[in-house]
Amino acid sequence: MSTTAAPPETIEHIVLFKVKESAEPSRVQSMLSSLNALVSLDPVLHLSAAPIHRLKSSPFPFTHLLHSRYASKDDLKAYAVHPSHVTTVKECVLPVCEDVMAVDWIAQDLQGPIVPPPGSAVRLSFLKLKESSAAEAKGEILGVIGEVKDKFEEIQQLTVGENFSPERAKGYSIASLAVFPGVGEIDSVDAKGEMVNSEKDKVREHLESVIVLDYVVPSSQPASL
Repeated sequence: MSTTAAPPETIEHIVLFKVKESAEPSRVQSMLSSLNALVSLDPVLHLSAAPIHRLKSSPFPFTHLLHSRYASKDDLKAYAVHPSHVTTVKECVLPVCEDVMAVDWIAQDLQGPIVPPPGSAVRLSFLKLKESSAAEAKGEILGVIGEVKDKFEEIQQLTVGENFSPERAKGYSIASLAVFPGVGEIDSVDAKGEMVNSEKDKVREHLESVIVLDYVVPSSQPASL
């Protein structure tokens, strides 16, 4: 597995979890450990599961997430049906979670490492468009988000794309992922309120709902890495 070279197209796979309030901490930790162990499966280029550090905007109270990357849609499908993945979901995820959302998109020409360095902070954004928004609005929004990296030097890596797995996405059709050196750099961007609001204003009229959250890439990875 290479931590530096990315394929021409990289598949981003995000799963958001809402853990039951009654779930025992040990069961939640077991879920995270079992999910992180899936990084050893052959189709997986990168995988990390962790608590959400900060839920900035969301109509859903998600608590944890999984981020993984694949070289193709076929590799993502192979991961989804792998017996280890199926068993982990059945035995470790479903018993402790009351809600799950998943989004997949293609990252074209991913720049930087395929595996975000441990300790990196990641901001995820998911957009649900108004039904009245024309199809061309998607292209406009993707273009605006794609230019964000050039305007905020704190961003080390940015991917954006249209969700191709709508079944579990709750209507959210556009997703982006921005990697920062740490939480401090995300806070630095948020402090630039006028610049941030200027970018949001370019697409706000097309949006029905937005999910924005941050998480920190776990420092502990399975030995197979």
